[in-house]
Amino acid sequence: MTSLATKNPEQVQHLRTLATVHFAPEFLRAALQRLSKLRGEQDLDRFEREMIELVEGESEENEANLPMLKEFAIEQLYQVIREAKESPDTKQRLEDIAKRRTSGRSEETKTLEEQLQSGLEDSFPASDPPAVVSSTISGGREAQKK
Repeated sequence: MTSLATKNPEQVQHLRTLATVHFAPEFLRAALQRLSKLRGEQDLDRFEREMIELVEGESEENEANLPMLKEFAIEQLYQVIREAKESPDTKQRLEDIAKRRTSGRSEETKTLEEQLQSGLEDSFPASDPPAVVSSTISGGREAQKK
């Protein structure tokens, strides 16, 4: 490994820029994968909004190409967020079960058993097996003999 002490300030800055360009996207990708696994899509969406605000709020005083840099940064952000959301490890939001429950539904096991039994009794004829019915065609054999 080459010592940074042997490099002049311009070389050090160039190496720092290369390291940022090379490793920062990987750091971001890994951090977002972990965030999606621990917190889910809602936190990824919140992070995305905050990062876009940060990029768009950057002052354009010192950099003529900043509008294009912002565009590429946001494009890269969308890409890594999308990858994190598509990860099979992403924590999924749990469905609010209370919204699916029928109003007035009991939570007591005894009452639920009684309701189930009543429902089964009310539908008893429908639970009978269908009758086997056969049909015959009159004169079918006789017609074949002639």
